[in-house]
Amino acid sequence: MTHDQNFKNLILDYPRQSLEFFAAEESGGMTPDVRITPVRQEQLKDRLGDHFHELDTPLLTEWPDGKRKAVLFVIEEETDPGRFSVHRTARYCLHLSEMFKTGRVVPAVIFLHPGTYEHSLTLGGDHKTYLFFRYIVSDLGRIPAENYMESGNIVARLNLPNMAFHPNDKIRVYAGAQDGLMGLEDDIGKRLKYSEFIDLYAGLDEAELIRYRKEYLPESPHREEIMGLIEMGRKEGRKEGRKEGRKEGELLMLRRQVARRFGTVPVWAEDRLKQAGEKELEIWIERILDAGSVEDIFR
Repeated sequence: MTHDQNFKNLILDYPRQSLEFFAAEESGGMTPDVRITPVRQEQLKDRLGDHFHELDTPLLTEWPDGKRKAVLFVIEEETDPGRFSVHRTARYCLHLSEMFKTGRVVPAVIFLHPGTYEHSLTLGGDHKTYLFFRYIVSDLGRIPAENYMESGNIVARLNLPNMAFHPNDKIRVYAGAQDGLMGLEDDIGKRLKYSEFIDLYAGLDEAELIRYRKEYLPESPHREEIMGLIEMGRKEGRKEGRKEGRKEGELLMLRRQVARRFGTVPVWAEDRLKQAGEKELEIWIERILDAGSVEDIFR
């Protein structure tokens, strides 16, 4: 699963909280009765040979009392700022504006990692500007995690590991995210789902996890709930391992460990895993704890 898909899930599971966090300057006036509806991601094509323009997460917000016109929020996640195209985002918004026959379109871009990117687009000649486009920036790597450690917004709490903090605070930030999940979400399925989200983006190694469980977990107001979640995850892993056989179970474990430590499993590493024998898997599993990079595991 890509970062893009992870954030799509997050936004679709928590649309209101996502708008309040990622597009705060435009969503502040939303009342509790506002309807938020995901709209189709694939826009209609002018010609059959054209490629679809795939949007990340368009959300239509509507006020039932009719006091305000509907607003279409276009939220895009960009892992690498260097690959971001303001022209592409502008085209997305123009196509949606035409499709829904509205000028009330709000674009917001989530940058997972710090970097440089164009903030706006201006088209014009020597005398006038004929098109000006800009978007709301949510640059997670530059947002101070400290500002959201006690936030009541679950999307903000889940993203604490993606925010800016001193390396010495890594485990404390992880604990803040886990406590936020337990305190703000009652559904067991979503707790399991987003505990993995936190694990993925926090990237704690085994020593850091041990320290968290020894120093932070005993002080958590949600200690019992988190311990229960950890045990559920273990049982699920053992169950999947038995179901798929010893080798498949080891593959599953190794993939999860690689994703947890390094954020993703590269395509080349996935190819190696698919072709691996049991002996290779044993060696790679032993290397995972000391590896400094994905390459170190599969060297």
